[in-house]
Amino acid sequence: MTGHAVLFSIFLIFTGAALLATLALYARQSLLVAYIALGILIGPWGLALVSEPDLIRDIAQVGIIFLLFLLGLNLHPQKLLHLLREAMRVTVLSSALFAAGGFGIGAAFGYTVTESLLIGAAAMFSSTIIGLKLLPATALHHQHVGEVIISILLLQDLLAILVLLLLRGLGPEAAGGTELLRLVVALPALVLGAFLVERHVLIRLVRRFDQIQEYIFLVAIGWCLGIAELGTALGLSPEVGAFVAGVALASSPISRFIAESLRPLRDFFLIMFFFAVGAGLQLPAMGRVLIPALLLAAAALWVKPPLFRRLLTREGERPELATEIGVRLGQVSEFSLLIAYLGTAHGALRAEASTLIQLTVLLTFVGSSYRVGRRYPTPIATDARLRRD
Repeated sequence: MTGHAVLFSIFLIFTGAALLATLALYARQSLLVAYIALGILIGPWGLALVSEPDLIRDIAQVGIIFLLFLLGLNLHPQKLLHLLREAMRVTVLSSALFAAGGFGIGAAFGYTVTESLLIGAAAMFSSTIIGLKLLPATALHHQHVGEVIISILLLQDLLAILVLLLLRGLGPEAAGGTELLRLVVALPALVLGAFLVERHVLIRLVRRFDQIQEYIFLVAIGWCLGIAELGTALGLSPEVGAFVAGVALASSPISRFIAESLRPLRDFFLIMFFFAVGAGLQLPAMGRVLIPALLLAAAALWVKPPLFRRLLTREGERPELATEIGVRLGQVSEFSLLIAYLGTAHGALRAEASTLIQLTVLLTFVGSSYRVGRRYPTPIATDARLRRD
């Protein structure tokens, strides 16, 4: 792909995204739906205006790296211990039930054991982006509903990181569990090394030059990408390395500044990532996966909410609050897209199984955004009385 072609592709992506995002906002839908729809529309299976999305997908991976880095920045180790006491049972039980349900649907439609396991893993998680984007800032920072949602989502994110790690042991390069054992050893080594460097080198540099915001910005990017590359060198993945880099910095007083300054950069790459997801959807295969995708999507939209309601009520939450939390968590996660993408890259998923996961995510994003917007306070509520920033 030539330099001019890359520039033209970026022009099409961001101009088209702006147009479809406008329509999505009028329709009370998540902007992520607009980005995926744009990929379908102008990608290889649509108008083919961007017929070589591989380079875009490679660039978009940087967005996932920054996303996981920012998630790690919000996961203070002491906060994690508190969350383990607050939401562990709810998260573990709900994840196990939906993993079993997803595995059952995959197996019933003839997918292999490995593919069914990954379909089950994809069904486990709720969307961090949808969950937080549709929550008013007042609820996020001051209301109990925001605290509970964040607790569950962060624990789910930890489970997702473990799934990404296990993906390396499910690919064809794994040999008798040796590869997985090596990865289990490599992860603690990466965590220990990152915390030591942060404590004895990085934090001293930050304290010395903390008045120069440009320098802090550069250090944050270098730290994120450096640990991501180290994770790759140790046989893990850049996504796992980026998450570890974020957690290592989470207790630093500048973590909030870093999170705010990197958010626009993350959003730039994430737009390209979700476009690549849409462009990579195998439209000819969608007819073959439509029925299992509808079943998985229906389970997320209509079974997850009452399940969360029951589990949260057993933990002492008020029924009406538990119901709202369940509805807000009633979708499949963007991490499921990453599972589909990495599963295909490592040879653990065929294209048809990957399309099944991607279509399920898209259906639940649309359905959940519409449902939450009609019932609860959100920045895109259909009722003006429910619209809250």
